[in-house]
Amino acid sequence: MFKRATVTRVIEETADARTFALAPQEGNFAYRAGQFCTFRVRIDGEELLRSYSMSSAPEIDAELAVTVRRVPGGRVSNWLIDNLSKGDEVELTEPHGVFCLRPDAEVPVLGFCGGSGITPVISIAKSALVSTNRRVRLLCADRDQPSAIFTQALADLAARHPGRLEVTRHLDDASGLLTAADIRAFVGADTDADIYLCGPTGFMDLVESALPGPGRVFVERFGGTAPLPQQAGDAPVSEASQVLSGTVTIILGRRKATVPRRPNETLLDSARRGGLAPPFSCESGTCATCMAHVEEGEVSMRVNEALTPDEVADGYVLTCQGIPESEKVVVRYE
Repeated sequence: MFKRATVTRVIEETADARTFALAPQEGNFAYRAGQFCTFRVRIDGEELLRSYSMSSAPEIDAELAVTVRRVPGGRVSNWLIDNLSKGDEVELTEPHGVFCLRPDAEVPVLGFCGGSGITPVISIAKSALVSTNRRVRLLCADRDQPSAIFTQALADLAARHPGRLEVTRHLDDASGLLTAADIRAFVGADTDADIYLCGPTGFMDLVESALPGPGRVFVERFGGTAPLPQQAGDAPVSEASQVLSGTVTIILGRRKATVPRRPNETLLDSARRGGLAPPFSCESGTCATCMAHVEEGEVSMRVNEALTPDEVADGYVLTCQGIPESEKVVVRYE
């Protein structure tokens, strides 16, 4: 699942953001603009997994590149920025994700980017400008000018595509926090546009609540989710009554575990209950770190914001969201 790549360049975007250009050591990493890779690093003896979006676009960039911003307490992002140099090797998955351009659409593309949320959106903008005739408009919200990522790159793109790319910079230190009125004013007459949204949770919640519609909205989120709430009136469920008929078998490398099925238990939790330690990261259905192949049986997914329709058709599932739907299910991590 994880492959190795060599860092060919490190670009200082801002004081706390770096772009890492990568050369895969095992063939080419085919990807679509807006997708991401999951990185595996070992820090102080602990293996950690984090997903980072591509800022490159395959139509115009010769190198695959990801952009990482330093965050308080961000063990992996801070480690990458402090330690990776040209010539170093990294481990990462092949690209995944469905935060991509809608094929054959002709409506404008609107991007709402909060801070480092510009990373997958600039990838999509590049692709749209080169491979379609669609207009692209971006609203980028940042704390201040020094923290704004890709200022020059976006200016260069606008110069190469006059009349097709419009970039609006909203700086909190100069204009205050973004408001719902700002968002509706930016959308203007483009209410039917395809909208791509990425950034901090509060920023994305604000934008989603303010959009006038009816355009389609594509959201890229990384982070955990809360447990499913118990419905009002639900009676407590005893441990004994939680066992269903049937089994779940998980194959991870040379290890194999079989456990009884439980209602609403994900494949990832079944694997843990069986004593395995499978890969995972976000546990929200957005990063694909936990993907595995269904060898036997039927599995449904509560959320899927990472696997493409072709991957799902080939039998892949996100085990953090996969629920067994048949009496016998066998899943293999690759």
